[in-house]
Amino acid sequence: MCAERCVFILLSERVAVSLHVDMLTKTEAIVLRSLKYGENRLIINLLTESEGVVTVAVNMPKTQRGKLKRQLFQPLTLLSIELDMRQNRELQHLRDARISVPFASLATDPAKLGIALFLAEFLYFCSRGEDASEGFFQYIKNSILWLDGSRQHYANFHLVFMMRLSRFIGFMPNVDDYVEGDFFDMRNACFVRTSPLHPDYLSPEDASHVITLLRMNFETMHLFRLTRSERNRIVDIIILYYRLHVASFPELRSLDVVRELWA
Repeated sequence: MCAERCVFILLSERVAVSLHVDMLTKTEAIVLRSLKYGENRLIINLLTESEGVVTVAVNMPKTQRGKLKRQLFQPLTLLSIELDMRQNRELQHLRDARISVPFASLATDPAKLGIALFLAEFLYFCSRGEDASEGFFQYIKNSILWLDGSRQHYANFHLVFMMRLSRFIGFMPNVDDYVEGDFFDMRNACFVRTSPLHPDYLSPEDASHVITLLRMNFETMHLFRLTRSERNRIVDIIILYYRLHVASFPELRSLDVVRELWA
């Protein structure tokens, strides 16, 4: 009887250790949002490569000796983190975090910082409910690094980024059958010859902006000259498009920041 009890205890301890190891998760992360809670606590939303969107609570140290410092959690910062994941816990425990790739200019260049603030808010709302996806995460990470490393010609970056992100969420526009003069049916993500019976469509003039945008990539977007008015109109179209396809997508507070960039 004693031997059986010892075996049971030993097996229980092994299971407990195994479960604890499974809870510890090391992954790459991108900071989407941080909110102050109380005197010295932050609630931080992270997009992680292995777990999707995770919310953590972090106590900020009152001295500089603590490992987790406030500057780690600026918008779009790229981190390597260790989480203590619990399935039924709303706020996960962040055991460790460090910068995985230091920025060269994103945190100090005013225009890039404005784009980062806007895209962090945009990503926070459009990534809610998305399952973990390596392709989704890597596209965002590589895009951030491209912006950080660019020296010029990035005025259209946020437009290209948002439009191409729709491919990973599942509503990239179908351009195969486009003919000049088509309308764009935003509900069904396709171009049509006549205006749809519902109100969520673009006129041929605005639809042509979508075609122009889909022809751009980060390397060639500087070849497409847009005025600030045209750029802001395209931003409005893209956000309306996301609002139709992403549940509870709100007005973005940081939108006014990118509206004022580049005359």
